[in-house]
Amino acid sequence: MTLLQLRYLCEIVERGMNISAAAQALHTSQPGMSRQMQALERELGVTIFLRARRRILGLTETGAQVRDVAVADL
Repeated sequence: MTLLQLRYLCEIVERGMNISAAAQALHTSQPGMSRQMQALERELGVTIFLRARRRILGLTETGAQVRDVAVADL
C-alpha cells in the first residue's frame, strides 16, 4: 500500500466515485488509477468498491474503513 494509492482512493470518493474525474483532478490517467485501485484491493485482500458492471456505486464497509485510515494518514 502506498500513499499514492490512498490519495487516489480519497480523490475517487471526493469526486463521487468517478475515477475519470479523480484522474483529471490529479493529472493522471484513468487506466493507471484503475490499475492502482485494483492493486490495492489485491494487496489488502479485500473489495474496496461496490461495483455494477463497469461503474463504482460506493464503498464496501471495509472500503470505508480503508478510506478512514487513508484520510488519517494523509
